[in-house]
Amino acid sequence: MIDCSRMCKAWYVLRVMRAALLLGALSQLASCMVGPDYVRPSVDVGVQFKETPGWKPAQPQLADAPGGAWWQMYNDATLNQLMQELNVANQNIAQAEARFRQAVALTQGARAPLLPTLSATGGATRAGGSATGLGGVVNSTSISTYSANALASWQIDIWGSVRRNIESTDATELALAAEVTGARLTAQTTMSLAYTQVRVLDEQKRLLQATVASYGRALKLTENRYKAGISGQADVAVARTQLESTRAQLIDLEQQRAIAENAVAVLLGRAPSSFSIAVQPVSLVPPKVPAGLPSELLERRPDISAAERRVASANALIGVATAAWFPSLTLNANTGFRSNDFTQWFSAPAQFWSLGPQLAALIFDGGARQAQISQARAQFDVQTAIYRQTVLNALQEVENAMIQMRVFEQEDAVQRLAVEAARLSLRLARNQYDQGLIDYLSVAVLEATALNNERTYITLVGNRFAASLRLIAALGGGWSTQELKRVDDSGNPSANPSKTVPTNRPD
Repeated sequence: MIDCSRMCKAWYVLRVMRAALLLGALSQLASCMVGPDYVRPSVDVGVQFKETPGWKPAQPQLADAPGGAWWQMYNDATLNQLMQELNVANQNIAQAEARFRQAVALTQGARAPLLPTLSATGGATRAGGSATGLGGVVNSTSISTYSANALASWQIDIWGSVRRNIESTDATELALAAEVTGARLTAQTTMSLAYTQVRVLDEQKRLLQATVASYGRALKLTENRYKAGISGQADVAVARTQLESTRAQLIDLEQQRAIAENAVAVLLGRAPSSFSIAVQPVSLVPPKVPAGLPSELLERRPDISAAERRVASANALIGVATAAWFPSLTLNANTGFRSNDFTQWFSAPAQFWSLGPQLAALIFDGGARQAQISQARAQFDVQTAIYRQTVLNALQEVENAMIQMRVFEQEDAVQRLAVEAARLSLRLARNQYDQGLIDYLSVAVLEATALNNERTYITLVGNRFAASLRLIAALGGGWSTQELKRVDDSGNPSANPSKTVPTNRPD
């Protein structure tokens, strides 16, 4: 007598073994990924900056600023407050953050093909007809059909096309996260430069106001000397011309300051009419900024990191294009019920199912796939060139900012001597004028020289501040690629991981 239970068990074990073997084979196939593995392109950055010899180490370091707040090195409370507002309200930053959120959504969508898709349908139809029988009798019939079925489909990622696409979207996501920091750093630098210009113009205005007051007293003194017959009318004319031209310069400063102030307002996302910066004294000594090594730029510049991640994305797309050469394997399963009687809808006779793999391969496409691979490789070369050029541009920006800071510092020392010499010459000339040894024109020439030297010195101080700001921006503003690792963990591209990124959109 045949033992049916043993046969059923053996048949069940055989099915389990076959399923395990099938899953093992599929897992081995799915571990294959065609296309080149990514290697960061090499670029010669040099051992040290050209301006490094003689460069003085300084504190604090950029990395020491809390949360990447490099602007705190300037010890300006107004600047700190403006930066906080900028990081929340700047519209260029908002655009970069929105593009980053798009990239996050694309990455999530790229992962979907790794899992099976499942769909379900159900329906009820009633159909009928009529026919003429014997004796002209019309017979009518109608049939009701009820159905419900579920369909599952899973395309096995044998050649790594889906995983390469995920690799590409992941890299693009990180590139856009770095671009958020880049947009934030650009906005911060631009706003700082505009704010510095406002403060420089305030100092220029303070100087011109004092000069106008001094020239006004000189005009009154010259008029009194003319009335007393000590000086000629020419001296009065020279003194008046000097006074009015300086007043004109003072008026011109107002429009220059207003333009710089409006630039700050727009960067803060505010209407210029609702914004103003109060006049206040500021430090005339910019902080020292340590440059570090050229190789560190590869880890500290967000634009370099963004360009490098786009190279990785382009490299992964070569694998996506290459995988199109190979056949695709899809597992399809379909099950459901179909019956003309609703009460027997879910009974065994009404059930149907199907299960099986499907293999598809394109035999001939006229060279379209090869063209796509060539296009992907060319795009990789484009991104590689962009990356290398970005590195070279970064090195140039650092070198330029460093030489500006060095030259401006040297000019500062020389210009201070020029200011002191001009003041001494003017003081001696005024003494000679009071003694009637020279006319006022000689004094006016020296006063104009002294004023120009003072204004040049103030402008030079502003240039030194601007050069330090550009150097900080060229060095990445204290940012590092560690921030991208935090994005991988949390999806937050903020420069300060302890804070959430403002979305600049309504809830």
